[in-house]
Amino acid sequence: MSVRLKRDFFLKDIHIVAHHLVGKIIVRKFDTMKEERFRITEIEMYVGEVDLASHASKGRTKRTEVMYSCGGCVYVYLIYGMYWMLNIVTGKKNQAQAILIRGVEGIDGPGKIGQQLKLNKSFYGENLENSNRIWVEDDGMLCNYTLHPRINVEYAGDIWKNKLYRYKIEKAKL
Repeated sequence: MSVRLKRDFFLKDIHIVAHHLVGKIIVRKFDTMKEERFRITEIEMYVGEVDLASHASKGRTKRTEVMYSCGGCVYVYLIYGMYWMLNIVTGKKNQAQAILIRGVEGIDGPGKIGQQLKLNKSFYGENLENSNRIWVEDDGMLCNYTLHPRINVEYAGDIWKNKLYRYKIEKAKL
C-alpha cells in the first residue's frame, strides 16, 4: 500500500531528499478523476543560488519565487514554448533548492513527463502534501541508483556541469 509523502519529507536538505526520492511514485489525478502513477527513475538536483546551473543563481525573480518556499511545492516552468518541466522544491524556506524530475517508468525526458502529466502554469506552487491533482507516494520499494553529471548545463562552467547531481535508478528490489 502506498502512502502519500508529507511535507516534512521535502523539508530536508536536497541531498537527503534526492537520495530517497528516486523510486517514489508521482500520482496525477486528472480532471476526469482518473489517477495515473509513475515511478521516478531519474532526477537532477539544483542546490540553490551558489549552483550556477540553477535558476536561483540569478537570485529571486518572479519565475523562481516558488524555489524560495519551503519544501514540498511544485516548481514548473516552460521551455521552448511547449514543455512544462516538473520540479519539486526541497529544504527550508529561502534555500532555493529544487529537484527536476527527468525520468519516470516508461517516459524518458522531462518535457515528455510534463506532457504526459498535462502540466501547465496552474501547477506552479502546488503543495504536494494536500494537492488533489498531483502528489508523491512511497510504496516501500527500495531502489539503487547511479550518479551522473547533469545534462545541458554547459553554461554553468566545468565545476557545476560536472557535479554528480543526476540520479538514475539502477535496480529495484522489494
